[in-house]
Amino acid sequence: MKRDRYFHILRSLHFTDNNNEPDMTDENSDRLREMRNLFEIQNEKFLKFYSPSERPAVEEFRVLYKGRVFSDNVYPTNTYVVGIIVYKICDKN
Repeated sequence: MKRDRYFHILRSLHFTDNNNEPDMTDENSDRLREMRNLFEIQNEKFLKFYSPSERPAVEEFRVLYKGRVFSDNVYPTNTYVVGIIVYKICDKN
């Protein structure tokens, strides 16, 4: 896929009605408000179709990322100086 087409799709992707949204001047407003409905639908489906085992394992790894994110994690003693922590739940099923 060409870069311009990807950015056009990304710009057009929208999951919520702007008429029902609160004012963006509040600093504590929900940053994921445009996708909140999608997350709620996903969580509902995950609860319906997935039942974890008694002993799931949580794995943590760091991904090198130097772009702009709303929470940076800095690790001065690690080879990945700046990155994002990704958590993964491993299950035997």
